[in-house]
Amino acid sequence: MIPSRRRAFNENWSEAGYQRLLALLGDAAGVPPEFPVSETPCFFSGAFLQGLSDTGAELMRQLGGNPAAINAADGAVPDRFTGPNEDPVPRFVQVDFGLVRTPEGRIEPKLVELQAFPSLYGLQRAMARAYREAYALPASLGIYLGGLDEAAYDAVVGSAIVGGHDPAEVVLMEIEPRRQKTWPDFAVTERVWGVRAIDTSAVHREGRQLFYDRDGRRVRIRRIYNRVIPDELDRKGIELPFDYRDDLDVEWAGHPAWYFRISKFSIPWLNHPSVPRTRFLHELDRLPEDRDNYVLKPLYSFAGGGIVFGPTNEDIAKIPAEERSNYILQERMSFAPVIATPHGPTQVEIRIMYVWTDELRPVIPLLRMGRGTMMGVDHNKGLRWVGASAALIEDTA
Repeated sequence: MIPSRRRAFNENWSEAGYQRLLALLGDAAGVPPEFPVSETPCFFSGAFLQGLSDTGAELMRQLGGNPAAINAADGAVPDRFTGPNEDPVPRFVQVDFGLVRTPEGRIEPKLVELQAFPSLYGLQRAMARAYREAYALPASLGIYLGGLDEAAYDAVVGSAIVGGHDPAEVVLMEIEPRRQKTWPDFAVTERVWGVRAIDTSAVHREGRQLFYDRDGRRVRIRRIYNRVIPDELDRKGIELPFDYRDDLDVEWAGHPAWYFRISKFSIPWLNHPSVPRTRFLHELDRLPEDRDNYVLKPLYSFAGGGIVFGPTNEDIAKIPAEERSNYILQERMSFAPVIATPHGPTQVEIRIMYVWTDELRPVIPLLRMGRGTMMGVDHNKGLRWVGASAALIEDTA
């Protein structure tokens, strides 16, 4: 954190600036965001975020270099989500960190989660730009990771999404995309990279090929930027016009199998100071007595669904024995409220967003701020200076 930037921002903040921020976000996406947007960005040194980026990359190397973890991850993919044409690597990787205070008073990062599923690559860049413009912050405050600039970001992320095809022949596939809170990101994705969001029901199959209607004409789908969350697909009982196991003539920008391979399932296989103690529930011979210091998490829920803090014997007894391999018991961490705001010290969760084309590359951070037990909207209702945010980066070298 950069205290001088923090103090100056708080002293000069205005409601007019915040409304300008929201208006700029609405202009960037064509629709206003339907989720809370924090009144403030967060200011970090480049060295700090580089350290987080390096840690996330190290965790991915550990997984890729562990044959047992690879075999177990392959076995964790439900059969209906396997199939040909899978990416050899996860094209999109997210690694989330919270910040804790050590007994010695140091601030250290701790892993919250990692996943191989796309995040807000379009909207997050727009949000960082909007913070700088709305509050007239210096252009010297960067927004990219890995030495990227604006053109390089467009090229790297665009390569992962479009894969060299005509963007009209690439689709962002989602369940009812216009009803998703992530719709602003989908809209920015089309504006920047030309890839349109379509509903799963809009896909038509003819033999091994897929098609959709675009502005009144039938267009071949050659690549799918996959934003369909498997548990939502199952929960809503949606039937796709194809089977993932089919030998289709189509590429995947993020095959659904990676959603399972790199996930909470990966955490027990990791060994790093940033990783909290984590075990699969079914592998525990005896549950810890200090249950308040642990969190029970389902492996494949999205947005924090199903998490139980301080699980009781009754909570665990509700889980059938044959389903316990789909849960982890994790050391509970107390994240430090390190961001000073006019509404009190606030926690921040930092997501390092990567793309993997020729190499795993950090591209931009995504932030969520909160003062509740979790960062989600339900845990921060009625609060201000919380919600989605962006990192503005200062080179302090």
